[in-house]
Amino acid sequence: MSRAFVNEDLQSEAQAELPERPQSEHPNYVTPQGLAALKRRLATLVAERSALSDDADEIRSQAARQRIDRNARYLSARIDRAILVDLDAQPRDEVAFGASVRVCDSDGEERVFSIVGEDEADAAAGKVSWVSPLANALLGARVDDVVTWRRPNGNLELEILSIDYASSEASSSPGKDCDL
Repeated sequence: MSRAFVNEDLQSEAQAELPERPQSEHPNYVTPQGLAALKRRLATLVAERSALSDDADEIRSQAARQRIDRNARYLSARIDRAILVDLDAQPRDEVAFGASVRVCDSDGEERVFSIVGEDEADAAAGKVSWVSPLANALLGARVDDVVTWRRPNGNLELEILSIDYASSEASSSPGKDCDL
């Protein structure tokens, strides 16, 4: 392929308007760690945007600037809509936003899930969005309660072993043993 065609494709891509990233319909509840992470991500984008001004390849820079600007607008809106939840004010005897919950499933396996904001969710780290089916099953539960997590591959019973608000990081705070 001729280099001229590649440059035309890049120029068309750079001139095309990127659609805005959609905002969630839910309130943007955040933990202190979640809000800090949003601000760090925005600062990183601002730094990346500044670094692009020195780029010699104007067409690639223009496309990158558009992408960065769109993501920065998205993050700015998420920060503006953020509702910071005071974890110290959460009820200690029930699962609410910001809780780390140690559960035992019907197979006898222990797991820890933290209920966090949508932007902070990371399933691999045990952080679940407060609007997820798992969080919906856990919210309002107390130690010793058994809840049903409705999943596409079948329901799973979870017994609440402990609730911790020390941080939104998954923890293994002491509580009762897994014996569901």
